[in-house]
Amino acid sequence: MIYKAIVFLPLIGFLIAGLFGRSIGAKASEYVTTGLMVVVAILSWIVFFDVALLTHEAGEVIKVPVLRWIQSGGIDVEWAFRIDTLTAVMFVVVNTVSCLVHLYSIGYMHHDPHRPRFFAYLSLFTFAMLMLVTSDNLLQMFFGWEGVGLASYLLIGFWFKKPSASAAAMKAFIVNRVGDFGFILGISGLFVLFGSINFETIFAAAGSYLPADGAASTEAVINLFGMQLDKAHALTAVCLLLFMGSMGKSAQFLLHTWLPDAMEGPTPVSALIHAATMVTAGVFLVARMSPVFELSPNALMFVTLIGAITAFFAATVGLVQNDIKRVIAYSTCSQLGYMFVALGVGAYGAAIFHLFTHAFFKALLFLCAGSVIHAVDGEQDMRHMGGLRKHIPITFWTMTVGNLALTGVGIPGTMIGFAGFFSKDVIIESSFASHSPLAGFAFTMLVVAALFTSFYSWRLAFMTFFGKPRASADVMHHVHESPMVMLIPLFVLTIGAIFAGVVFEGYFFGHEYAEFWKGALFTLPSNEILEEFHHVPLWVKWSPFIAMVLGFVTAWYFYIKSPETPKRLAETHRGLYQFLLNKWYFDELYDFLFVRSAKALGRFLWKKGDVAVIDAYGPNGIAARVVDVTNRVVRLQSGYLYHYAFAMLIGIAALVTWMMLGSAL
Repeated sequence: MIYKAIVFLPLIGFLIAGLFGRSIGAKASEYVTTGLMVVVAILSWIVFFDVALLTHEAGEVIKVPVLRWIQSGGIDVEWAFRIDTLTAVMFVVVNTVSCLVHLYSIGYMHHDPHRPRFFAYLSLFTFAMLMLVTSDNLLQMFFGWEGVGLASYLLIGFWFKKPSASAAAMKAFIVNRVGDFGFILGISGLFVLFGSINFETIFAAAGSYLPADGAASTEAVINLFGMQLDKAHALTAVCLLLFMGSMGKSAQFLLHTWLPDAMEGPTPVSALIHAATMVTAGVFLVARMSPVFELSPNALMFVTLIGAITAFFAATVGLVQNDIKRVIAYSTCSQLGYMFVALGVGAYGAAIFHLFTHAFFKALLFLCAGSVIHAVDGEQDMRHMGGLRKHIPITFWTMTVGNLALTGVGIPGTMIGFAGFFSKDVIIESSFASHSPLAGFAFTMLVVAALFTSFYSWRLAFMTFFGKPRASADVMHHVHESPMVMLIPLFVLTIGAIFAGVVFEGYFFGHEYAEFWKGALFTLPSNEILEEFHHVPLWVKWSPFIAMVLGFVTAWYFYIKSPETPKRLAETHRGLYQFLLNKWYFDELYDFLFVRSAKALGRFLWKKGDVAVIDAYGPNGIAARVVDVTNRVVRLQSGYLYHYAFAMLIGIAALVTWMMLGSAL
């Protein structure tokens, strides 16, 4: 019963606020949806402690049937909840952040007249994400996957009268459909390979693809999408298609362009989408399918490659952005790259550990950014801020904690550090220790990304809170701290950003790994990354710390000691600066390759097809001719009796003539 309550209470909140919001009012909608999310968050922690920490039976999966869903041919799909440690972790992440975002939104959105609709969308988003993480089969996962996409479209475009918000919502929806196309093909491929889309059946049968020598099986030839492939290549193809879905949903390199534009939505939406829910769905997918991915070294190598490039690329772009929310958005993109590197080298526990800690400090950073924006009357450009730490001290200190966690402040070799120190350093060390051909490349990209992360994080802090105020005197006069309903979520997330790493490190990727995960994550016996990362050289362990310090010192020099230096460097290296400021020109490239051509095709089909053919000869054309004939016939209805008598005579004459000619023939 507790599992059904966790999943369906957000749906009930959505229905109440969505259907009856106008009747019960905005306040009631806020209290109902937020109250239900508080209950769900508490229940999620109870399930987490019960399933992950108290239950000690390895391989135990709790299956909660809901209803018989689809029976057609070889497809027999039951809607059921799959509850294991991975699900329990996602319960905590999704529902804790969603609960705090609901609470925060009561203060942040208090002036918006459409609050019932906003809170309904938040609850719908949460329900869709819970459907995704509790799925017992791929069809159910795809249902939640698309539900998250729909809800994100509604939330990003919540202020739909704002053209940039509507465009951003469409962009997110369309780019995700590109990835989802690969996901659908991946699901189809798994059905071809295993005859089922149920996780238990797939995971049990996946072992047949691995013979005794440990190499991927190549015995059978399989017809996959019209291609004759051996088992190993067929499995790799399916894994790559599944990962294509992950790339779209988790905004990885090449399918990342929607993520920064999603900042057009309200700030609580940014926290919900970018911290713990939508963008982590791709990471969850690969982790859930670890029994399949683990059998395809080539697919894992590609995951590592994309993750490393994404971590580096997004960090470089974040160096020069001026919108406070976009800096944090590119940080999210970069941190997701870290998670995929961990998945690619087989350190699945490290990836989920970073997903777990990242949810706390990234939600904290976004909500702090919202508090800053709230204080300065909607301004988001950091160049128009400065000197705010004395005016909003609580926001300043909580955001500082978020930066300390994001940049991974801690002492290597000890248990002293903020949340990101434990999870991010484990990924960097694992990438070095792995036997992947891309180990050196991934390690280098992640360390450089750590340096850049430290720089842009402290650049944000210095530009926002230090120096002389750059806002107008009128704005500075009205700067004020956020109300308590917005500060309470910051306090809770600050605790998570400080302690989530040190408390749970031993469980997620440490000495209690096996007892904690209980088989929810699968690794081959040959995968010894859990042990090997402990034995990396000392300089590897200290590399992230050194990168963090260098980034901090550089940011301090640029924006505190010598604030004229950044402008001088931008002018000296204008080409590089513009390249980074314009996000490597991916938007311009995609606009040239895809957007313009699609619009041109649409205009051609409209002019040549719709106007010239359909309007002229199709239903519209026929309708127009009927109207023309009707207009002429109407003229016969003159109202004069002798006109009707004359028409009758003509009709009779025509009828008699027809009968005479007919008889003569």
